[in-house]
Amino acid sequence: MSEPITTAELAGRLGGDDFVLLDVRSAAEFAGDAVAPCDPRPGRIPGARHVALEDILGATAGGQHAVQALVGAEAGAEVVAYCHSGGRSAVAVQVLTAVGYRARNYEGSWHEWSRDPGLPVEAGLPDLPTS
Repeated sequence: MSEPITTAELAGRLGGDDFVLLDVRSAAEFAGDAVAPCDPRPGRIPGARHVALEDILGATAGGQHAVQALVGAEAGAEVVAYCHSGGRSAVAVQVLTAVGYRARNYEGSWHEWSRDPGLPVEAGLPDLPTS
């Protein structure tokens, strides 16, 4: 299994297109509508895509291609997962690795990110592309 990603590395790579950042929390946590009492700020890491752990686990019934379709990246891509405190994302990383991704866990997850006022945060539902 690959090395976890640190807060400093993740912050330095935000906005890059060389990896996929997955928030595997609930939709309410992702939007910032549900906030744990221990977190000083609601929301998500900018650029994160929401794919709940339950959806990843459910997609495994369809095999590798079903999980890859859900994630939206080709096999071999680097995928970084985070949740609230690193537990759900650790499970996600196991599944993502099994289906061919170079998956890494952000162990500090939202619990750590939300504590640093110098780190950017997004909240609400992301803007969807218009066609």
